[in-house]
Order: sequence, then C-alpha cells, then structure tokens
Amino acid sequence: MAAPSSSGSGFNYRPAPLAPLPPQLDPAYYDTSPEKRRSDAERLAIRARLKRQYLMQLNDPRRTHRIEDPAIIQWTYAKANVFPNFRVNPKTSLLGALCGIVPIAFWWYVFKTEREYKEKLIKEGKYEQPFKIAY
Repeated sequence: MAAPSSSGSGFNYRPAPLAPLPPQLDPAYYDTSPEKRRSDAERLAIRARLKRQYLMQLNDPRRTHRIEDPAIIQWTYAKANVFPNFRVNPKTSLLGALCGIVPIAFWWYVFKTEREYKEKLIKEGKYEQPFKIAY
C-alpha cells in the first residue's frame, strides 16, 4: 500500500532524473508576489473593459458601421509601411548581409578564379581562345 500524500490523492510525484519538474507542480509557480498579483488584476481589468466595450458595439441594434479595432489598424499600417517602422537588430543585419553582400562576394570570387585559370592556361599554351580579337 502506498504512503498517503499531503495533496489528498494517493499519488506522490517524484520527478524523473532527466526531466525537469513541470511548472504547475513547482510551489513557486503559485506563490506570486503582491506586485505580480496587482499587475495581473490590472491586466484582467483592462481586458474585461475592452471586451465589454467590444460586445456593446457588436450588439448595438442601431449600428450601421463596421467595428474598428485599433490594434488591427496599427498592425496593418506597420505591415504596409515597412521602412518607417523598421528597427535594426542583429537578425535583420545578418539577413541583409546574407542577401546583399554574400552573393556579390561569391560571384566576384567565381569570376576572378575562372579568369585567372584561363589566363594561366593561355600563357601555358594549353587553351585556344575561340574568338580571338587580334591575330
């Protein structure tokens, strides 16, 4: 018979040796500070107010216009106008270098080595030029 646990169920959780403890079973997950509880309550109050405002607009029987969401309007503006809203960060810098500088450097190296190889063969007399400009 298993030893009773303090949680009320007959199962006592033991973490696996290679797996971390799930956050729901960590006591610190539920032991939040008063500041965090206050910020959560403020966030929920704002969310409830916005939801109530949206539902009031949605269920208005005299509504003749579309309901506009300011967040969606801002998102579509930022999506349509990329350059005024562009921020430089390491990811965009790396992508810019990969798409702009690397192809140019690659083709410069390919053409340079090919030209040097052909010049070497011409000097050795092993390569006959198909279209000679001067005889």
